[in-house]
Amino acid sequence: MIKKLLAVFALVLASIAFSPANATNQLATAIGGHDAVAYFKDGAPEPGKARFHHFWNGAVWFFSSEENRDTFSADPTAYAPQYDGYCAWAASQNYKRPGDPNVWQIVDGNLYLMVHEGAREKWRADIPKHIAQGDENWVRIAPY
Repeated sequence: MIKKLLAVFALVLASIAFSPANATNQLATAIGGHDAVAYFKDGAPEPGKARFHHFWNGAVWFFSSEENRDTFSADPTAYAPQYDGYCAWAASQNYKRPGDPNVWQIVDGNLYLMVHEGAREKWRADIPKHIAQGDENWVRIAPY
């Protein structure tokens, strides 16, 4: 068990150490180590534990339980935040900012993160419009 945890820790450190400074994926550890399934199941962000991890989409994802990890691994796109965890408001405005796992909202079964509370308030002013803009912009800004 300890060997497995050390191996996971070493992989996480290696991914951080060897990733270029301008890497497009902010998620070496996805959503700040929070459990993506907990947003849907518990209605709140919950820190994950290294022993319940899953590698997906270039990142390591941590979960608060084995059950949540297995739920995620069966269908990651159902639980992963939109825009790779970047701020949904920023995506709607055609740029990228890191999402804060504590500033979030679920809309139509999709998890969206925002950079801060002010961004969430702006995004909430017209959610359908901002989702459509974010989806359209994301194909252009995601690689950068």
